[in-house]
Amino acid sequence: MSKKSLPKIILYYGFAPVADPEAVKLWQHTLCESLSLNGRILISRHGINGTLGGELSHLKKYIKATKQYPGFKKIDFKWSEGTGSDFPRLSVKVRPELVSFGVPENLTVDLEGIVGGGKHLKPKEVNALAEKLGDDLVFFDGRNAYEAKVGRFKNAVIPDVKTTKDFIAELDSGKYNHLKNKTIVTYCTGGIRCEILTTVMKERGFNEVYQIEGGIVRYGEKYGDRGLWEGSLYTFDGRKTIDFSDETKLIGRCDFCQNPTKTFVNCGNDFCHSQYLVCESCVKDPDNLRCTHEEAKSRN
Repeated sequence: MSKKSLPKIILYYGFAPVADPEAVKLWQHTLCESLSLNGRILISRHGINGTLGGELSHLKKYIKATKQYPGFKKIDFKWSEGTGSDFPRLSVKVRPELVSFGVPENLTVDLEGIVGGGKHLKPKEVNALAEKLGDDLVFFDGRNAYEAKVGRFKNAVIPDVKTTKDFIAELDSGKYNHLKNKTIVTYCTGGIRCEILTTVMKERGFNEVYQIEGGIVRYGEKYGDRGLWEGSLYTFDGRKTIDFSDETKLIGRCDFCQNPTKTFVNCGNDFCHSQYLVCESCVKDPDNLRCTHEEAKSRN
């Protein structure tokens, strides 16, 4: 296999004004089809968010073309290894929000990105701040709680959320009010959820809120498993999880027997969208992978 045909995956987002999301959707769909790329792309009036898989040379052509759009030139495309079958099809959709926090009307973007979000910290700046502040620095997970089961920053606050929309009620509950005068570093997979989360937190009186530039992906690329991150990174594709080195600590525990694992399996019931963290032994019992809807809600 030549280097140009190597299967790769790109993860990216860009916040910029999009006057005609439907036109951008058509352009992106046509572009991806012409390059035989599969994956998921969301477009809104606030910008673009995507994860695509395909041949290295084709992805490079996609990036070059996408950066021609006003406001997308600054997009940070994050690369990772692919298998060639990580995405079964191509999906390009228009949505009110790139990330479903439920507050599209509160979001303001310009050609530089989101207005009023948290300051971006490079991975080395995160470590420097942690060394300076020690226990006075709070890491705040900006993902769904089940993602943190297999990997998280050490001593991080893990909000009790099943979907991104739950963050609003979670923050408004008052359970994190004691953190409003603390220095907070938010983190998520590639950074996009924290772009909005930091804005929402600042609107609610959290005074000093930062986000990791490039998210966990960029931090892991910089420090592997020798930094403040521990465990595996959950991904929304066929891989389910990735590790940053061969020294990754296994911190996940089976939902049924508590044995170490990092394997997520979809619920066996079609109506349920839950995922279970299951060890090699428990996954052999099909009854472990079926639930009622109420059971699913309580587990994830």
